[in-house]
Amino acid sequence: MISSEEAFGVYVHWPFCKAKCPYCDFNSHVRHGAVDHMAYARALTHELDWMRERSGPKAVSSIFFGGGTPSLMPPEAVGHVLDHIAKIWGMSPDAEITLEANPTSAEAENFRGYRSAGVNRVSVGVQALNEADLQALGRQHTPEEALQAFRLAAKIFPRVSFDMIYARPQQSLGAWRAELEIALKEQQGHMSLYQLTIEPETRFGDLFELGKLTIPDEDHAAALYELTQEMTALYQLPAYEISNHAMPGHESQHNLLYWRYGEYACAGPGAHGRIAQGPNRLALMSEKHPETWLKLVETRGHGLIDDGLLTPPTQAPEYLLMGLRIKEGIDLSRYAALAGAAMDVTKIEALENLDLVQRQEGRLMATPRGRPILNAIIRELHG
Repeated sequence: MISSEEAFGVYVHWPFCKAKCPYCDFNSHVRHGAVDHMAYARALTHELDWMRERSGPKAVSSIFFGGGTPSLMPPEAVGHVLDHIAKIWGMSPDAEITLEANPTSAEAENFRGYRSAGVNRVSVGVQALNEADLQALGRQHTPEEALQAFRLAAKIFPRVSFDMIYARPQQSLGAWRAELEIALKEQQGHMSLYQLTIEPETRFGDLFELGKLTIPDEDHAAALYELTQEMTALYQLPAYEISNHAMPGHESQHNLLYWRYGEYACAGPGAHGRIAQGPNRLALMSEKHPETWLKLVETRGHGLIDDGLLTPPTQAPEYLLMGLRIKEGIDLSRYAALAGAAMDVTKIEALENLDLVQRQEGRLMATPRGRPILNAIIRELHG
């Protein structure tokens, strides 16, 4: 396995969805007319060429197709992008190549095509295992369709992730226990289990503001979180990140690259990236609107609307924010090198006395008690 210092990733954003889920604030768009998939695939490769000029020679250790709904991409479009990445950068022999997939029958049929194109890991967005909640979440599959798609993925891909959302409206502890028990019996080494968050400018956000949507209160959400930790631990799936659980060796290498504050190029509408330029980093962000992005790429070779430079001191809070999400925490010497000064020991000790953080072999990590209130810890440490 490549070291975290040498890791270099590529994030590819596919912005299209069949329908907009009411909780989703990602850059996703519904198009009722035909989408020229190969035109977008070619544009992705052009933007990646721009990234290659800035990154210099690298060996790509992980690739992640996110969205949107990447499983709406034809396998030939995925293959076109992967072949180009291999051509301009080259890939590590054990490169992890992940594609997010929705478990509808039509998309599941493409699984073998994705595998032939080079995808070796699929993240299946099951989200719920009861009909009423799937409908409330705007999902277009049934519980049985989701399980069938996951089982098919597990037969085709070396690694799969079973992804769910909990702390849903009116969700009881008993209901979540029953769903999670089913999921745990199906999982193949990795689960992403996210608490529902109400985001502004979403349908759920609008309903919440109008008082028409009720979600679990803080105490009930905490109880759901604790139940999740207890049940995953019984199945030897410890949390290696706040919302991600894996057996040893099944962790998402691409997401670990983010959380360890590694480098990654990006392509696609609304995609973000971080590429080193000496001690500094380019903070990259592309135009969100798909058709506008496509025109920009066709006229100037990329769709970026921001490529500002992050100096080491401005990288320090990003490193802290990302690194404390994972169980291994952050390297305090790396933080000090970025910030230009060591972290305030009195602040660390105060949080240690509350059993919210701990230090071990030069690293700082959140404790199990601290993880649910991570944002408050980060504000205290870098306020």
